[in-house]
Amino acid sequence: MLETRAVPLKYDEALESALSRIESLLKGSYGVSRRAIGLLLLQGDRQVEKQVSEQDAPSFAGIQGIVAEARARYNQPLSYVIALRQQHEVKRILSATVTAKAKVGAGFAERLSRLMMSPITGVPILIIVLYLCLYQFVGVLGAQVAVKYIEDTIFGEWINPWVTELVTTYVPVTLVQDLFVGEFGIITLGVRYTFALILPIVTTFFIAFSIIEDSGYLPRLAMLIDRVFKFIGLTGRAVIPMVLGFGCDTMATIVTRTQESKREKVITTLLLALAIPCSAQLGVVFAILSGNVMALLIWVLAVFLIFLLVGYLAGKVIPGERSSFYMEVPPLRWPKLSNVMVKTLARLQWYFLEVFPVFIIASILLWAGKLTGAFDYISSGLEPLVRFIGLPPETSTIFLYGFFRRDFGAAGLYDLNEAGILVGVPLVVSAVTLTLFVPCIAQFSVMVKERGVKTAVAIALFIFPFAFLVGFVLNWALTSLGVSL
Repeated sequence: MLETRAVPLKYDEALESALSRIESLLKGSYGVSRRAIGLLLLQGDRQVEKQVSEQDAPSFAGIQGIVAEARARYNQPLSYVIALRQQHEVKRILSATVTAKAKVGAGFAERLSRLMMSPITGVPILIIVLYLCLYQFVGVLGAQVAVKYIEDTIFGEWINPWVTELVTTYVPVTLVQDLFVGEFGIITLGVRYTFALILPIVTTFFIAFSIIEDSGYLPRLAMLIDRVFKFIGLTGRAVIPMVLGFGCDTMATIVTRTQESKREKVITTLLLALAIPCSAQLGVVFAILSGNVMALLIWVLAVFLIFLLVGYLAGKVIPGERSSFYMEVPPLRWPKLSNVMVKTLARLQWYFLEVFPVFIIASILLWAGKLTGAFDYISSGLEPLVRFIGLPPETSTIFLYGFFRRDFGAAGLYDLNEAGILVGVPLVVSAVTLTLFVPCIAQFSVMVKERGVKTAVAIALFIFPFAFLVGFVLNWALTSLGVSL
């Protein structure tokens, strides 16, 4: 039996020179070839960098210098240059060894795939997907039908009356009663918001997102909107965290790690914190504005224009080179029910474990704040801001909720609308302002971890006054034009 040896793939002269120099400096034991370690170092593999820094500490500075020198020779990321060369080699090998029958014509899946990525047909398809998945499934079924039943029937008629009677009967102290069933009670506010308002919305969103993800539509969406994202200094790759942000901005901020450069990560994090509403916000907005098409269109247009404006300015101000965009496009397929269920349940578990404790803690803090007067003090401090943008003073409460979590504030917005306090122009203004409001505690903590304290604080300090400024301009424009909603 003949013994065969793998022939290493050859790159251009500059890369081969860098690889040769790196190999000569590597002395440690890595379990793979030194050439493989060199390629991973050139592509910026952090785990390999850490391993080399430990095993070849004396030579690590020199290796870093070689890597930096090699990167400076190319306009594109080395990961892209290496991947492109590997793809060319694969095609060469396949063309020399594989014979394929000529295709009679593109099948239905291939034709549909092309239609999804073409600007002329892809945009209408995207609108249909958004209408069916976000508006009808999440906004109507989740935020209206499911929320109304759970809120009015399960909690309104069964749970809240039963728990209130139980607590008032067996807990003689009014102060303690208010902790569980009062205005900011753990059960009547925290548990109700979690299960009656938030859970139906995020469940329907995660189901819709899992179906879209499993079908292979996301990479095609990335290809479609790449041109739009280039306008704001990003590439189509940013579609993954952006779309995921409609589920939970905290989770999406972690996913910004997939971005190529620090510049893209900062821009994406800023836009997620500012103009991407989480599924609960989105569902509540659909629920309270769906009866008024004009109001819903104003909200969509205002948030979309702010997204483009801030993204464009950030792309001009934040330094750094633009990354190239390349993405593997898998074949379209029917979503597999087991995959959809596993993904949905995993995301719901992650979301529930994060949101439920925060809502309970928020209820306790609001109860304590009401008891000590701190809540009224902070709320009264926000009243000039809400009056500045044309809102009634009661809305200061929902912005206080929003400090804890965006979806907590959205749930408060729903309650004020149900009570008839927020209607017409003030309702649209409050919905836009709350959408743009500062990132919640969970998202801010992830921003600190991913982007650093300075960047996270800078983003929050920009968003807070900017959100109210947009609210003021929108209120002024709608009232000046005599818009009646």
